[in-house]
Amino acid sequence: MHTSSKKVKTLTKKINIAIDGLSSTGKSSLARALAKELSYTYIDSGAMYRAITYYFLENQIVVQEDSETIKNVLQIMQLNFVNQRMNLNGVDIENEIREMRISKNVSEVAALPFVRDFCVEQQQEFGKNKGVVMDGRDIGTIVFPDAELKIFLSASQKIRVQRRYDELKQKGKDVSLEEVKTNLLHRDKIDSSRSYHPLRQAADARTLDNSDLTIEEQVSQIILWVNDLIGQ
Repeated sequence: MHTSSKKVKTLTKKINIAIDGLSSTGKSSLARALAKELSYTYIDSGAMYRAITYYFLENQIVVQEDSETIKNVLQIMQLNFVNQRMNLNGVDIENEIREMRISKNVSEVAALPFVRDFCVEQQQEFGKNKGVVMDGRDIGTIVFPDAELKIFLSASQKIRVQRRYDELKQKGKDVSLEEVKTNLLHRDKIDSSRSYHPLRQAADARTLDNSDLTIEEQVSQIILWVNDLIGQ
C-alpha cells in the first residue's frame, strides 16, 4: 500500500481502534492496512472463531448450546497469531480457515456464548497495552467498549458479494455468485440476530461506507479521525 496522503501526528499515546461490520465489508483488509500505517498490532478476531470452527469440523464435534465436550476442548485449545497468521495448537491453519466450508459454519459456532466468552477474554488481553487495531462483530460493543476510536464499516450487498466471490476465485475456489450471496445473507442473519453479543453498531462508533472507496482512501479518512482524537 502506498503511504497515506494524510499523515498521522506523532502519537503521544497509543489508542485501541475497533472496527465492526457485516461479513465481506473489507474489515480485515482495512484493519491490516491501518495497523501498518500506525505501526500498531493487527488482530483478526474472526480468525479465532474460524480456527475453532475448523477444529470442530476436523474432529466432528457437533455444535450445541450446552456441550461439556466443547467447553473441555476450549480449555486445551491454543490460539495464537504468528506474523498475522492464525496458529492452532502450534500449527499454521491460516489457509484452511478461509475455505468456504468454514464460512458456512462459523456463524453458528461464533453464536455459542461460551465460545464468545473464550475468545473475548483473549482479545481483551491483546488490547491491554493499547496500540491495537481489531476487527470483528462485537469489538466496539463487547471487546473494547472503551476503545478510543470505534468504526462501523458498511458496504452495499452487491459489493460485498462481489468482493467475497473475487477473493475465493483468486484462491482457486470453485464457487458461484449465488452460493456466495446465500452464505453472506445466512451469516448476516445469524450475526445480527443471535441473542448473545449480536452484531450492532456502538452508539459512539463512526460509520464508514466503503462501497466506492479504495483501501488507501479509507485509511486516509481514519487517519483524519485519529489525528482529531490526538489533538483533543
